[in-house]
Amino acid sequence: MSIKLQNKDAATNPRGIPVAPFVDKVEDYVSSRAEVDGTMKSFQEMISKYQFMEVNTQRRAAGLKEKVPDIQKTLDMVQFLHSRKPGSEPIETTFELNDTLYAKAVIPPTDEVYLWLGANVMLAYPISEAETLLESKLSTAQQSLENCEEDLDFLREQITTLEVATARLYNWEVTMKRKEKAENGEDDGPSGQKRLLPNG
Repeated sequence: MSIKLQNKDAATNPRGIPVAPFVDKVEDYVSSRAEVDGTMKSFQEMISKYQFMEVNTQRRAAGLKEKVPDIQKTLDMVQFLHSRKPGSEPIETTFELNDTLYAKAVIPPTDEVYLWLGANVMLAYPISEAETLLESKLSTAQQSLENCEEDLDFLREQITTLEVATARLYNWEVTMKRKEKAENGEDDGPSGQKRLLPNG
């Protein structure tokens, strides 16, 4: 049973997330009722792993949804500064110090900007290099967000596939149990108690 699962799990999506086994015939995974519990447990473990990956991917996507607009806003400002010609009049604006505090600033034409790189690090860049860097970061963040959304759809499909597989396995076990009872000459009486059926 484990060999079959591993073979079916060999396929992955572009980010390496394995494809869940699709149970068309339960007999391909279990040959007797004795194997049902182990296979059920395997399916449940796989569902838990997919759900764990889903939560992590949702968190990553949420972070990217906040990051992309920030990068776009910074890129727009750099492109605006780049568009200003030497000798232009300084512009007066406000800039954010923190969430609730802003300060006024006078910005003359410039060919250099400072960008936060994270971890309390700020570097000066020529405007053209800053624009190229931000365009690259924006493209990467947008692609990562698309990948996250694609992975979330993929993970939901795998979870559904395994839930269907679990239901089919459960129904197969119930059917086999009834079949074994019938073969052994047992049946449930009107009161729910088991009784022996007459032979012949």
